Amino acid sequence: MSIQFGIVNLDGEPIDPQMFMQAQAAIAPYVHDLPILHVKRNIGLLYSELPTSRSKSEGVRTDISAPEAICFWDGRLDNASDLARKLGEGLNADSPEHEIVLAAYERWRLGAFAALIGDWAFSLWDPRTQALVLATDVLGARHLYYRIKGNRLAWSTLIDPLVVAEKGSLSLCAEYLAGCLGFLPATHLTPYTEIRAVPPASFLVFRHKQQKIQKYWDFDPSKRVRYRKDSEYESHFLEVLGESVRRRLRSDAPVLAELSGGMDSSSIVCIADRLITSGTASTPRLDTISYYSAHEPDWDEQPYFRRVEEARGRTGQHIDLGSCGFFQFGVRSTSPAFVPDAFRDSEADKQIMAFVRPAGYHVLLSGLGGDEVTGGVPTAIPELADLLTTGKLSVLARQLKAWALTQRKPWLHLLAEACRGFLPSMFWRRAHSAPAPWLHPNFAKRHRAALHGYPTRLKLLGPLPSFQENLNTLEALRRRLAWSSLSPERPWENRYPYLDRDLLEFLFAIPRDQLVRPGQRRSLMRRAMRSIVPDEVLHRKRKAFVSRAPRTAIRNEWDHLVGRNGAFVSARLGIVNPTQLLNTLKETLRGKDLPLLPLVRAVSVEFWLRHVAELNMCSDLRARCGGAPGFLSWDTPITERR
Repeated sequence: MSIQFGIVNLDGEPIDPQMFMQAQAAIAPYVHDLPILHVKRNIGLLYSELPTSRSKSEGVRTDISAPEAICFWDGRLDNASDLARKLGEGLNADSPEHEIVLAAYERWRLGAFAALIGDWAFSLWDPRTQALVLATDVLGARHLYYRIKGNRLAWSTLIDPLVVAEKGSLSLCAEYLAGCLGFLPATHLTPYTEIRAVPPASFLVFRHKQQKIQKYWDFDPSKRVRYRKDSEYESHFLEVLGESVRRRLRSDAPVLAELSGGMDSSSIVCIADRLITSGTASTPRLDTISYYSAHEPDWDEQPYFRRVEEARGRTGQHIDLGSCGFFQFGVRSTSPAFVPDAFRDSEADKQIMAFVRPAGYHVLLSGLGGDEVTGGVPTAIPELADLLTTGKLSVLARQLKAWALTQRKPWLHLLAEACRGFLPSMFWRRAHSAPAPWLHPNFAKRHRAALHGYPTRLKLLGPLPSFQENLNTLEALRRRLAWSSLSPERPWENRYPYLDRDLLEFLFAIPRDQLVRPGQRRSLMRRAMRSIVPDEVLHRKRKAFVSRAPRTAIRNEWDHLVGRNGAFVSARLGIVNPTQLLNTLKETLRGKDLPLLPLVRAVSVEFWLRHVAELNMCSDLRARCGGAPGFLSWDTPITERR
């Protein structure tokens, strides 16, 4: 991975040296050195490699494709060999990836992005046409942020330099904060209204002071994969998942994988071992890191990840999460890119960093997305909705009966649930999806969509309902990736085998009953992995939710949280009702059974707002502070900004 940053003054004015120095200072904590790539009066560009492995497939790549055009490439191109063969022009499988990408762009222009499979970020500035092109991969695994201010364009793979360069003149994005309190913000949003992110599977073109954002690729609903036997689906699944893991093992240093003891991480580790043993993986070794907590009697993962370690004949690193687990609310990072996330900067997180960084790992494999895309939620609704829209009533009747027996529900209730998704949201929104009671009613009303995860109703015409649900699930995963940000403390690259484009295309194209069957959650995965993953892991019960750690973390931070007369910054901004929030926190500590995740996010947002106020990043926040950082003295809520 690498960092790229650029500033262009469209009016021809020279680059402000102070702004450039501020950008360099913001990037410096991430890198060892920061060479200036290109400075020419009104254009300033810089990049640096992160302290990770430098293989031919990683790192920023630059080239001058024309006398004055400059292109950045930062990514892992998984189909480099296929593209090189199609493009010709002296390219081959061993050609540097940036050369292949440039050749593809020169031939297909904006149409080239759909052909690039992998995790990547691309930017190109052409002074001849005064055009800036920014694009990111289909899943949004790598980020590109930008700001357009008058005649100045600035963009970066890190948000830090854009924030620091505009310190004191930014304003908070209320919709982003609402997303943090709900099902995470939309992918194009950042904490600051003036800074945006290029959405996944999209490109941005800025030319003649006009900007256009367009999606360059999407999953094809007409693509179907149909076989006669279950075994054929199982073989195909193993093939695409194996290829996805192989792609993400590309590293000249040992790769580290999270091994939680669940099906997703265990499958990745077991498949990776097979690939390394067969000599088809390019990493010299795969190691594992596992987490457990002796303070959670109902959440003991050790028997499961130790069983996988026994099967592979190698013990990994074990991290005791302690009484707070991954939860710690006090913000200790000085980065302006720090997001409202209680999972970062915890004591457990520090243990992980203390192990990973000295050991020299540059790649961390994660099972994120596996549960969501392989049928981890045992629901019949998408399949039943498919049967409704296709008019297969006899099959619908049989499946209703089978699912009703399995889930112990009347079949009429299941049928009603399948129909409900086609109705406007006012008819199907349930009580548990209502905004948290401590949110201010006006704030909840203005940002209903963000708080509910931008829900959409199913369409009777067009793609199958199960396909529509797949896209909704994928968008939620994209929001999760967009919400994650690189930090100086965690400079390694996260890779997600279950979010591979080819694997997702296969999973979206097969019949729904291959993934989930009555009484068989994750049917395809369990069948395909039966000779690869230990039975104890494949047939374990679903992992329990850890409930003690958030309460312990809130108790530990109580004085810091409410010690100054309960002066919540989020309350002064009109986001929460302080009395209701304080009462809920007290009830939680008394042991009352309440939804903890929304409460954790509310506390995380509160600490993040204090952090931003102390750093004096936002003009509106500073103005309402009355000159005193941290604890505020205004009554007017933040308003909607476009």
